[in-house]
Amino acid sequence: MEKTAQYIKSIEIDSLWSNRKHIVWELRPDVNILSGSNGVGKSTIINRSASHLKVMRDSRLTSNPEDGVHVTFFPEDATSIHFDVISSIDRPIMSREVLDKVSGAEIRTELDWQLYNLQRRYLNYQVNIGNRIISLLTSGNPDDQRLATELTRPKKQFQDLVDELFAPTAKTIVRDRNEIFFEQYGEIIPPYMLSSGEKQLLVIMLTALVQENRPGVLLMDEPEISLHIEWQQRLITLIRTLNPNTQIILCTHSPAIIMDGWMDAVTEIEDITR
Repeated sequence: MEKTAQYIKSIEIDSLWSNRKHIVWELRPDVNILSGSNGVGKSTIINRSASHLKVMRDSRLTSNPEDGVHVTFFPEDATSIHFDVISSIDRPIMSREVLDKVSGAEIRTELDWQLYNLQRRYLNYQVNIGNRIISLLTSGNPDDQRLATELTRPKKQFQDLVDELFAPTAKTIVRDRNEIFFEQYGEIIPPYMLSSGEKQLLVIMLTALVQENRPGVLLMDEPEISLHIEWQQRLITLIRTLNPNTQIILCTHSPAIIMDGWMDAVTEIEDITR
């Protein structure tokens, strides 16, 4: 029977760059920030770990000896984990298969594609929450009515935070639509018309919301790209506000990422290299 892990305890990589380095990274259950100079392998560690988890999910294997990556879960007898991988680079989409799927939509870049898929998850999230609210409200239990009210809080909190962050450009989320749209000076605009930094922040925050407060992992490779300094500084706190149960694993070049109290969550790559 499949058992889902709460978080990753450690990541071990047999060889980084043709057997030249062995990586052993012991992880915290909350926030893990990998730091180091350009070219030392930070992004490689994040990306190989993400690829390993994808193979585990798709093949139902608990390990894949061929990729040289080993993860230890908590609890250790777990065989799977919920996880999301966020790419921050807003490159043009080159895949004809992807472009064919979104024919007619304003999907031009990789961030657009992530937002497109998140819109689908956002719709499912609202359906799931709505069904749970109906079940609680019809139970006849006064305590269940209070719980039903609590279920609406994360979505409103997400909307309020996005409105606050986008206030300098007068953008606000349209509250009466099931998908994410914005109003700016009386005009309704889709998320694909946002700036790269706004798209990037929206992708990260929306991912945290649709995780539905579940334990799991959020892997990010340099999530500060395109974000201005204030957003970089608040990023981890914003994620944990929307889902305090997600384990964050990221690499970064930005000192601003740790400025909101996360100095002790930093690991230098030299310290995990054998």
